[in-house]
Amino acid sequence: MYHSVGDCSDDPYRITVSPDRLERQLRWLRRQGLRGVSVSELLAARSRGEGRYLVALTFDDGYADFLDNALPVLARWDCTATLFVLPGRLGGVNTWDPLGPRKRLLTAAGVRRAADAGVEIGSHGLTHRDLTRADDAQLRDETAESRALLADLTGAEVTGFCYPYGTVDRRAVEAVRAAGYGYACAIDPGGLSGPHVLPRVHVGQNDSAVRLLLKYRLHRLRRRPVAGLR
Repeated sequence: MYHSVGDCSDDPYRITVSPDRLERQLRWLRRQGLRGVSVSELLAARSRGEGRYLVALTFDDGYADFLDNALPVLARWDCTATLFVLPGRLGGVNTWDPLGPRKRLLTAAGVRRAADAGVEIGSHGLTHRDLTRADDAQLRDETAESRALLADLTGAEVTGFCYPYGTVDRRAVEAVRAAGYGYACAIDPGGLSGPHVLPRVHVGQNDSAVRLLLKYRLHRLRRRPVAGLR
């Protein structure tokens, strides 16, 4: 789970990795015999009983720096990814982070450019709202409306969702499933399991090769296999 790729000098939420650090992390991944792919590609491989050497790479929030700082690095290491964007905030900034800094978000043209480069586009909700605190109308907007807007924008079916802040409960899961998404990503979904609450591992600027290896192994030990996936 990545977010922004750029300048880490002012990063109170530790959501940013530098392009150089991303380069080293993907180099380590490839040296382990693994390849980064989109979530959809990984799930499709798993459904065939394959995918042992694939790792899903996700980038949350749809930061504009993805195009110049992440996309070229992914291409150099023959990797793809899933980019979760906010169709209700295209061209805006990350106003949900009160401590800053302000980071630009992708425009509609930027989202299409990423999609044209082979990146899977998924929804991160409409406006980055905590779904566990949303009323019924807001829940529909954040799930169903955001999916429809992204499908219109990219001309492709949108199958993936990512819960803002990683917060999720059964009501949010049901809303995402009802909106037609094939899968959804969380962070640590607790006792929930299944393709609509996929757990992920946060990757940050301080994650060297040793830390990545530890995170990879500890995640496999800590999380039981996801129900419904082979």
